[in-house]
Amino acid sequence: MDPSVFDSALILTGPTASGKSAVGLWIAERIDAEIISMDSMALYRGMDIGTAKPSLADRQRVRHHLIDVLEPWESASVAWWLREAARCCQDILARGRRVLIQGGTPLYLKALLRGLFEGPPGDPELRRRLHAQPPAELHAELARRDPVTAARLHPRDVKRIVRALEVLELTGKPISAWQQEFARPRPRPIPPIWLHLPRAVLYQRIAQRVDQMLAAGLLDEVRTLAALPKLLSREARQALGYKELLTYLEGKMPLDRAVDRIKTRSRQFAKRQLTWFRHLEECQPLDVRPDESPQEVAQRLLERWEIGGRSRS
Repeated sequence: MDPSVFDSALILTGPTASGKSAVGLWIAERIDAEIISMDSMALYRGMDIGTAKPSLADRQRVRHHLIDVLEPWESASVAWWLREAARCCQDILARGRRVLIQGGTPLYLKALLRGLFEGPPGDPELRRRLHAQPPAELHAELARRDPVTAARLHPRDVKRIVRALEVLELTGKPISAWQQEFARPRPRPIPPIWLHLPRAVLYQRIAQRVDQMLAAGLLDEVRTLAALPKLLSREARQALGYKELLTYLEGKMPLDRAVDRIKTRSRQFAKRQLTWFRHLEECQPLDVRPDESPQEVAQRLLERWEIGGRSRS
């Protein structure tokens, strides 16, 4: 996927509970943009409260894309999301609207900015040959031919080891070398912005959000998902809040501990998001004051981007 398709898009990201949805909504209305969601869990129907999806009213105010497009038993890869986001981007631009990509899934953000190596199609015969070998031998062969990839793969991760060897055989080049080509930043006309709040303020907002989600009926939402005729996909089941409450419903954890774990995991996720944003040097932080309104943040962001908008009465 050529990342240049997104060059004209505005990109707003930030850690969970940083307020990016409210800011993005205000920006989109101000500049006549449509929003492409960059949230891996907002893809799933029925997962509304725990993913902090925009309300129906907000979606009527501003058109959103890549929300409620999969059933909770389906799976989505980064490559799939990137292709869908590119399709949405081209459609929005063709209708003369601006594109605002908004969300906080780090892998989606990196693929959006730098592209994604998908590699050649699989070779069934080659895969059968490789799978016939003991895992230890496969890992040893990979270590000889692509030590960088071998060092980051567990010796029992046969699926990824086989794929790495397959790429070597089919392209003559290690997968680590291919991936390195997509690891470099590329110039963008408008820098992606991530919202930065003081750590203590962010953590307080996370705790408040979890409490608000529970008060809004998150447990009942998870109970409904658990009763579906099909099992949740691995991705959906691992979502923040859903995993812990499913564990509670299965009788494996008391509710108060499950709630504490949601808050802990949410803080840990926010910390990982911040690490990703800082390592993607093309992304720029926008410091947000705790008392600042979404409109004030949005106005400063538009000034940073040097974009005007229609006046609001």
